[in-house]
Amino acid sequence: MSTPSSRPSYAAVLRVPHARRTFAAALVGRLSYGTVSLALMLSLTRSSGSYAVAGLVMALFGATSVFLSPYRASLVDRHGPRRALLPMALLYAALLCVLAEACRRPGTPEAVLAVTAALAGACTPPLGPTMRAVWARLLPDRALLQRAYSLDGVAEELLFVSGPLLVGALVAVAPPVAGVVLSAVLVAAGTLAFVTSPMTAAPGPDGRQKNDGPAPKGRAEGQVRALLQPVVVAAAVGVSVSAVDLLVVAYAGERDLGDGAVAWVLAALSAGSAVGGLVNGAVAWSSPTRARLPFFAAGLGLCLVAAGLAPGLGTLVPAVMCAGLFVAPALTTAYLIADEGAAPGFRVRAGAWCNTAVNAGGSAGAAAVGLLVERLPLPVCFAVSGAVAAAAALVPGHRRGGPARRAGLISRRRSRASRPSRQRLPSRASRRSRVSGRP
Repeated sequence: MSTPSSRPSYAAVLRVPHARRTFAAALVGRLSYGTVSLALMLSLTRSSGSYAVAGLVMALFGATSVFLSPYRASLVDRHGPRRALLPMALLYAALLCVLAEACRRPGTPEAVLAVTAALAGACTPPLGPTMRAVWARLLPDRALLQRAYSLDGVAEELLFVSGPLLVGALVAVAPPVAGVVLSAVLVAAGTLAFVTSPMTAAPGPDGRQKNDGPAPKGRAEGQVRALLQPVVVAAAVGVSVSAVDLLVVAYAGERDLGDGAVAWVLAALSAGSAVGGLVNGAVAWSSPTRARLPFFAAGLGLCLVAAGLAPGLGTLVPAVMCAGLFVAPALTTAYLIADEGAAPGFRVRAGAWCNTAVNAGGSAGAAAVGLLVERLPLPVCFAVSGAVAAAAALVPGHRRGGPARRAGLISRRRSRASRPSRQRLPSRASRRSRVSGRP
């Protein structure tokens, strides 16, 4: 449920001191993640002459990147962006250049390609979670933070659309390894500009930039409970979105629609996600974030079930676009909830767990749907992918309790059982609702 009110604009987010420079730098670095996959796949295929080898090396690259993400984020929480991100980015860029050189030479041993790719993935700097942590630290106004996260999520969506297009234009005039080198340059330059911004060094409202030690057992358990709902929903969104990619290809193949139809449907999914993210950031929600997240997950699931019943391309495109309307809002809200439940010094890690869940869910969804699509009718496959998102809507939300909670991040809808009641202020300027945002 939403209420109309005068809210900060997206322009207000970018008017925060140093915000435009910092955000632009982070986007330059994150564009590397939109270019590297296609460039590396093309380079590996040309170098090895084997799709199997290329697929194995890419799987190792993706696995170390995804599953070590929380550990890399913990380094940023512990040592700060300047001390942790820059060495990661420079090492990652250097390993990409080594990998490009290895791919440039035909006959490079497969073990060398695999080990180098795995090491490069292990060093991937968590620019997205760190940027969101910077937004959260410097924007105590939750309405303004919702706009910032939505803007961040939509920009990231566009990066992963424009990245492959940029590689496609580059390989028309240069070998694919040039795309790998470009990815290295982007991440090194973007991270350097990001960590030298005053915004990344500004002290947060809690006066702390790092975690001073391991959390007590009770606090750690509370942190896990607080992250359960956003992480599960993020993983379900990853499963569902990756399933759509393959299901649309199968749908077009069954009806002899051609690859052009696939491009239109997937573009509709991205367009819907971008529109949904912008609208979600613009709405003054009266309901708390933990109540909205199940709604977004369920909406995505129902739209995917409806997409499976589409009789033709004319109905599939709007159905998939409607599903996209819920993708960015679900991920944005998951990131907001993760930040709300994060203890001081754990913000980057909290966002990284959601990132890891999305990527891991995407990998699992592609593998699972690849098996199902050969055994079940397409409408059933669409229904199964939608059911995953709908089932995630049933996961209950938990708040991280205790005195460690930051006062500036408390939801305006407080639990009567765990916190004393407080009269709500009528002034719009005093509203600090827990509202709000990538692969």
